Amino acid sequence: MWEAVHIIEGLLKNFSEVKPTTVHADTQGQSQPVFALAHLLGFDLMPRIRNWKGLTFHRVSKSTEYVHIDALFGEVGKNVIDWDLIESQFRHPMKVAVSVREGAVPSSTLLKRLRSGSKKNATYAAFREVGRVIRTVQPLCLKTAGRVGSATSAAARPSAATSYARPL
Repeated sequence: MWEAVHIIEGLLKNFSEVKPTTVHADTQGQSQPVFALAHLLGFDLMPRIRNWKGLTFHRVSKSTEYVHIDALFGEVGKNVIDWDLIESQFRHPMKVAVSVREGAVPSSTLLKRLRSGSKKNATYAAFREVGRVIRTVQPLCLKTAGRVGSATSAAARPSAATSYARPL
């Protein structure tokens, strides 16, 4: 189980005056469904990124090309966000996020069921696609803000990612 899930669980049970909004985790603390869940719960997941060259960035559409950074996204037409899937299935991740927030189901139990073996599951697919959006936007924001490798990178917000995240 990803460590970020347990950190999120702890943050949801936090009743102190301090209300953290960022989840810092080691490299193993990340996955696309976890990025989606953290985002839907209002947390920024900020894992340590050990291998920037190994990251997969996802395009907004098959024909989209980016000036100066297109090489990060690989071949044009590949690694494309499935916006239709997000639009048609978004109610599932939202219901799940509300259930987790209200304590009806622990996030750790939920994400055990949303492992990569669940690829045919519509809820998993929606979490994966939303997670791909967040997972693509966040490193780009950190990179453009000059905060790559900084322990204080929590100030960079995925919501400041210009038009990329607007469809959400």
